[in-house]
Amino acid sequence: MRSKIVTILKFQEDVNKAVAAAKAAFERNSEWRTMSPASRGELILKLADLMKRDKEYLAALESLDNGKTYKNALHDVGFSIDVLKYYAGYCDKIHGSTIPSDGNFMTMTIKEPVGVVGQIIPWNYPLGMVAWKWAPALATGCTVVLKPAEQTPLTALVLAALAKEAGFPKGVVNVLPGYGPTAGGAIVQHPGINKVAFTGSTEVGNKIMEGVGQSNLKRVSLELGGKSPLVIFDDVDVDRAVEIAYGACFSNHGQNCCAGSRTYVQAGIYDEFVKKAAEKAKRTKVGDPFAEDTVQGPQVNQEMLDKVLRLIESGKKEGAHLQTGGCRKGNEGYFVEPTVFSDVKDDMTIAREEIFGPVQSILKFETLEEVIKRANDTTYGLAAGVLTNNITTALAYAKSVRAGSVWVNCYHAFSPQAPFGGFKQSGIGRELGEEGLKEYLELKTVSIKV
Repeated sequence: MRSKIVTILKFQEDVNKAVAAAKAAFERNSEWRTMSPASRGELILKLADLMKRDKEYLAALESLDNGKTYKNALHDVGFSIDVLKYYAGYCDKIHGSTIPSDGNFMTMTIKEPVGVVGQIIPWNYPLGMVAWKWAPALATGCTVVLKPAEQTPLTALVLAALAKEAGFPKGVVNVLPGYGPTAGGAIVQHPGINKVAFTGSTEVGNKIMEGVGQSNLKRVSLELGGKSPLVIFDDVDVDRAVEIAYGACFSNHGQNCCAGSRTYVQAGIYDEFVKKAAEKAKRTKVGDPFAEDTVQGPQVNQEMLDKVLRLIESGKKEGAHLQTGGCRKGNEGYFVEPTVFSDVKDDMTIAREEIFGPVQSILKFETLEEVIKRANDTTYGLAAGVLTNNITTALAYAKSVRAGSVWVNCYHAFSPQAPFGGFKQSGIGRELGEEGLKEYLELKTVSIKV
C-alpha cells in the first residue's frame, strides 16, 4: 500500500511541475502571450516542417511502439502534418465581432485562449492524436500538458523534442508519460488546469466528467467509443461495397473508435456480400508490420488480444455464423485472424460492444426505415456510413442516423477541415475544422459607454 501511495504522489509531483511550467508560459506578459498570432503560426509550421524532415523515423517509431504497419504509420505522419498546417493558418484569423446593442454602448466580443490545457490521448493513433490535440490548442494561444498512453509514449516524446527545436517558448508544450489513474487522474483533478481534452473509452470519459466535477469544473471535450453502423443497399456494386466495408472495419487492425463494425447488408445481396467479404478477409496478410506486403500487424498488447478473443468467443456461443478467422494467429505476438461473422443479431454481444479488433459483424436488413431504427439502437453515436446509388436514400439515412459523422459511398473520409466528434455517449465537443478551435477559446463581451 505504501508503494502505491508513493507512486501516486510522485505522479502528482510531476503533474504539478508540468502545470507550473505551463502556467508560467501563459502569464500575461510572457513570451508566448505577447507573441503575434502570425509568429505563433510560423512556429506551428516549423514544427510541421521538422516532422516532414523526420517522417520516416517517426513512422518507424510509431510502428515499433504501436504495431501498426509502417505504411499506415507514414500516412498518419502525413495527416498529422496536414492538421498542423491547417491550424497554423488560423492563428491570425481568430477574432470576435461588434454587436449593435441597445443604448449608448459599443459592444464587442473578444476570443481568448482558455489557458492551461490537459490533454490525454489513446494508443491507437499516438502521433495523430498529438497533432489533433496540439494544433488547435497552440493556434488559439493555450499552453498544454499532454499525457500519452502508457502503451505508446515514444512519438509524443519525440514531438516534444521537435517542438523545442522549432523554437516554442519554455513551458508552452509539456509531455508527461504515465498511467491513466495516476498521471491522468492528477491532470483531471488539478486546479491549475482550465480544460481537459480526452480521447479514449466511454468508461474513462465518465470518470473524467466525475473528476472535473469534483475539482474546478474545468472545460471538457471528449472523443469516446463507438459501434458504428455501415449500411449497404442492394443497388450498389457488391465488389466495391466489400472493399469499402473491409476498410471501414479492418483499418488499423480494427483499433478504430469509429470502425464500421456493424455491417448492415440488404437482403437482396446479403449472401453474395457475405461470401466475398469472407474471401477478402481471408486474403489479408497478417504479420511483421515493417514488411511491405503486410496489411495487418499485431494488436497493441496482451490485454487487447485477450479482449478481442473473448468477444469472438461470445459471437460463436451466441449463434453467429463464423465465416472466417476466429482465432489467434500463431503462438507469438498479439496477432488475431481477420474474423467475419454472418447471421449476427442486434442483441448479440459482438453487435453491442466495441471490440476494437479485426472483427466484422454482418447483419441482414430489408427496408430503410427498419435499418435506421436498428442503426440508432445503440448508446454510441460517433460515426455511420451508407452505400447506395440512390441520393434520396442516402440523404434520408444521413438525416436520420444519430451520429457525428456520416460517410456516403465512402468511409473514414477524414480531412483537417471537417469537424469530428460524437453524439450520445461517443463524446462531447468536436475536433478538427473551425469547430475544433472553439473548444480552446473563451468568449469575452466588452461593453463601452459612448
